[in-house]
Amino acid sequence: MSMQIRVYYEDTDSGNVVYYANYLKYMERDRTEFLRERGVDLGVWQNQGILFAVVEVQVKYRKSARYNDLIRIETELIKCTRAALIFRHHIFNAGKELLVEGTATLVCIKAATLKACRIPDELLECIGKGV
Repeated sequence: MSMQIRVYYEDTDSGNVVYYANYLKYMERDRTEFLRERGVDLGVWQNQGILFAVVEVQVKYRKSARYNDLIRIETELIKCTRAALIFRHHIFNAGKELLVEGTATLVCIKAATLKACRIPDELLECIGKGV
């Protein structure tokens, strides 16, 4: 999965570079689109009491994006277990330079208890298409 995002002024700090935490938002957006592309609507699953919680993130910042840059986020599912998903993210500038790379681990949880649970088979089948 890949998507492009324009860096807006609101995404930057006082130096006109992307504020470091905003890269996590970009990764989240692309993960959501990754799942949507496979037929997974997280809102539908939320209504059924199934959520995904980020339990670990690792990020390596290599270069900065700046105001008005067009960046590309690439996301791949690198591991899918019965209860967790691990995604790898790469963010590039228009010149195809790697700016940021990272991984995010998400665990399936029941909304009512906020306890980890198995990913429902139907959902796992859709998600598994990406592995």
